[in-house]
Amino acid sequence: MLIYDRLATNLLFEHAKDGVEYIYVGKAEGKHSVKQSDINQILVDKAKEDKIVTRLKGGDPLIFGRGGEEALTLFENGIDFEFVPGVSSGNAVPAYAGIPVTHRGMTSTVAYVTGHEDPSKPNTDIDWKSLVGIGTIIFYMGMRNLPKIVEQLTANGRNGQTPVAVIRWGTTPQQQTVIGTLSDIVQRVTEVELKAPCIIIVGEVVSLREKLCWYEKKPLFGKRILVTRAKEQAGAFTDLLADLGGQAIEIPTIKIADPDSFDALDRALERLENGSGYDWIIFTSANGVEYFIERMKNLDKDIRILAGSKIAVIGPATARAVKKLLMNIEIMPKEFVAEGLIDEFDREGVEGKSILIPRAKVARNILPDTLRQMGAEVDVAEAYQTVLDNAAALRIKELLAEGVIDIATFTSPSTIDNFAKLVGSDLQRLIDGLAIAVIGPVTADAVKKLGLNVDIVAGEYTIPGLVEAIVEYAGAKAPANI
Repeated sequence: MLIYDRLATNLLFEHAKDGVEYIYVGKAEGKHSVKQSDINQILVDKAKEDKIVTRLKGGDPLIFGRGGEEALTLFENGIDFEFVPGVSSGNAVPAYAGIPVTHRGMTSTVAYVTGHEDPSKPNTDIDWKSLVGIGTIIFYMGMRNLPKIVEQLTANGRNGQTPVAVIRWGTTPQQQTVIGTLSDIVQRVTEVELKAPCIIIVGEVVSLREKLCWYEKKPLFGKRILVTRAKEQAGAFTDLLADLGGQAIEIPTIKIADPDSFDALDRALERLENGSGYDWIIFTSANGVEYFIERMKNLDKDIRILAGSKIAVIGPATARAVKKLLMNIEIMPKEFVAEGLIDEFDREGVEGKSILIPRAKVARNILPDTLRQMGAEVDVAEAYQTVLDNAAALRIKELLAEGVIDIATFTSPSTIDNFAKLVGSDLQRLIDGLAIAVIGPVTADAVKKLGLNVDIVAGEYTIPGLVEAIVEYAGAKAPANI
């Protein structure tokens, strides 16, 4: 059971086990999906169902996070609990904006203050007169009360030229930072229509941002990038995008599954085992390698049955999957497409050679057909298939309609074909204004067949090559720093 807030990053959901139940109890300014008393009761009710309950919050649960109130409710109901401390937004957000909350020679004191006190309280708990003497003051949840905060600080003696930073959606690719002073910060945030959630930082340390700003200078900062490849394959891609400041939105349009029948692959494995073998085994994807080896395991086959076969691969990702098995690779073309592999075999010579190609159910036939024309005996065996991931349809349509995607990426013809099926007849309208990035010319052709334009093509037909091409494209349109 996972009960989570609006500001709890969904990247943490990747660590949840399969089958977990999710309950959203997020709160936005002026709009609470669930009242706090109801959240407390949900925690109690679910715990009494003998479920392991995780209460996921943004930042630290005990710093303006009402974690203490929820824990007291559990205590009163005889329910055991534990706290897992987090990094408070009052520390994390300034760091991502390039602002140290303390700095030698500027200040050795810092105060953390709620900018949104309980409205039912008759008097404020904030001692404004004492507060103005603190070097750095960090206000949580203070956007609505920013004019009041400025008024109280200046009225109690803080210099109107004191630097101020207001940071929205800190630590995320949507981070926005507005810099000013106590005398003009209200006007500045009004001009850019900055809204909650925000952290407000008051103090001389804000001036260090000019030199220490790092996150917002990343090449993909602010770019929202749709990743459509299968979930099992998306991790390395999304990590690369995140490292460069981009926000990867994973919505797989395909799922990798067993083929409808293993008959052809099983016959090939029997041939390898009985000594007839193949002169060459060509792997065209990492999935082909993994499903081929998994089938061998399921049939209790020994890896040594491959000893008499030379291995060819179509690209570095496939090569890495083969090398994990401590097998050598004889051929990998310079151009990571079937045509490149054909050129290599043309130089090698395949007349009279036997070749096995374990691959996806749906794939281009140019490789086996051309090898046969060159005089080779070729067996194609389905090792896996890609199937439509219908669960993605609604979310993709919502994101496209909201205009929250800058770049859509496609790493195979099946990802774009399934994307088109999921979006349906509104494809042309919903994708208007969206940049399309593809891993290579084969995928580019699949995009063009749908009547869509291709904006970005990887120079090297790999995931790092695709990321490099996206960075180059984004470089000419880097977001301005407010």
